[in-house]
Amino acid sequence: MRKGFTVMLIGTMIMALLAGCGGKEGSTGNDHATKPGSVAASNKLAFSISFSTGGNTYIESSPDINKDKWVLKLEEMTNTDLDIRLMSHKEFDQKMSLMFAGNDIPDVVGNMRGGPTTGSMSGSVEAGVFMPLDDLLKEHAPNLMNMVTPAAWEETSYDGKIYGIPAWLENPSRRATFIRTDLMAKAGIKEAPRTVEQYLDMLRAFKQLGVEHPFQYREGFKYADTFLGAYDVLPFQFMEMDGEVVPKFFNVENMTKALETYKTLYDEGLIPKDFASLSQEDYGRNINSGKAGMWASNGEGLIGFRAKLLEVDPEMKVDIYPSPTGLDGKGGLGLYSSISTAYYINNKVGEEKAIEIIQFLDWMLTEEADMFFSFGIEGENYTLDNGEVNYRWPVKKQEVDEAGFRANQLWFVHELTYNKKQTALTEDGRNVVTAFNDVLSNEGRGGITFTTNLNSFSKFPDLASTGDTGPKFILDSMVKMIYGKQPISDWPKVLEEYRAKGGDEIIKEATERWKNKDNVTDRTR
Repeated sequence: MRKGFTVMLIGTMIMALLAGCGGKEGSTGNDHATKPGSVAASNKLAFSISFSTGGNTYIESSPDINKDKWVLKLEEMTNTDLDIRLMSHKEFDQKMSLMFAGNDIPDVVGNMRGGPTTGSMSGSVEAGVFMPLDDLLKEHAPNLMNMVTPAAWEETSYDGKIYGIPAWLENPSRRATFIRTDLMAKAGIKEAPRTVEQYLDMLRAFKQLGVEHPFQYREGFKYADTFLGAYDVLPFQFMEMDGEVVPKFFNVENMTKALETYKTLYDEGLIPKDFASLSQEDYGRNINSGKAGMWASNGEGLIGFRAKLLEVDPEMKVDIYPSPTGLDGKGGLGLYSSISTAYYINNKVGEEKAIEIIQFLDWMLTEEADMFFSFGIEGENYTLDNGEVNYRWPVKKQEVDEAGFRANQLWFVHELTYNKKQTALTEDGRNVVTAFNDVLSNEGRGGITFTTNLNSFSKFPDLASTGDTGPKFILDSMVKMIYGKQPISDWPKVLEEYRAKGGDEIIKEATERWKNKDNVTDRTR
């Protein structure tokens, strides 16, 4: 298992390596992939691994996740012994920082921010904490090398070498606008809104119906940036303007329109008065209890939202609709990178153990793994009738969260756009496919994206964007204006202050990186 070789990621060799990459719908992987621990079946592969809870209440309420039935079943199927160390989704960056500072680093680290140089990795890849994986992947991970897209490998690489094994996306337009269809019918709205003003009118109608949260907000504009997307001013994205590469909030005209929209939402009670402090838990609780009329979330969540609302009231229904459009007639939320979570192997792990860890992750792209993570245990969660799956769909919230843990957090490596096996079974699932094909494929806002963090971000943390969240200084200024504590007309002054506080240095570095094509890509649609 110690066969060595070299993979060159330059010149024509990169074409040879990646020509077969890019998973296709219907691909099931190599069912004959080597399982970890198979060299000596009596010797289990034991390793520690950390990853985010994803805000899943099933995980976060577990007294001991290592004794969870799904973890134990996964260990049985793969001849492994996992030592899982959970990271709070809400405090992920802080927990990661403490982990690195304390030098208590597990064998495998799951980074929900994805790339090797994101802030959550605390410079660990650059410092040599994790091992490059090119040689081991080519020799021992046929499924990964065949199915993961070239863009995903690029985003898990540093200095020309692959360090992370990703959960990846083939469709970067993943976030969708959800609207309660039953409320639209009650309000007499026969055609879905398209423009920002039409959306505001719909939300006003929802308020008149007594809906507690017409538009479900969440702190930091996270999954609440629908109208920022309409005006193409998502604060974590960059663009070219007057010879510089600047954050999109430098578009004063569009930013003014977006802030005026959010202030209207606040002034008219279409978002709560305490909107700035609404947590992820508040967001999920309000949606799942039927108190929200419209929200943003990942498109594949449609099945789960419908199941949870059905438990509240059989008359409740939600669908995915085209997002509101702004001045350019376009809209949508932020386009994702090609990766979501990625897994990094500690450099202190021996080569033989690293090989088996890679084989364990490669197994996750087999048909056997797909059936387990998608449906659970045959005879308990599903049956087969002449090859057709009869799946016992989770209905209650706890069941939905439990299935979500198995099919999301525990399925470390797979294509994430939506679960192809599940969506093929039901009308709800086919609605998800339709939404991705007919709605999300036609919308979404991208921009200039740096695949390794700007160095100036660490120097000016309050001016740095993190993942899908804008800089703290900018978000704080936006909140003040929405609350009416500062006039929206002062936005140019905010930009001047941003530059004076260190933004000029960020913009200079961003511009130079863009001109030099230094770890940067353009996802503009």
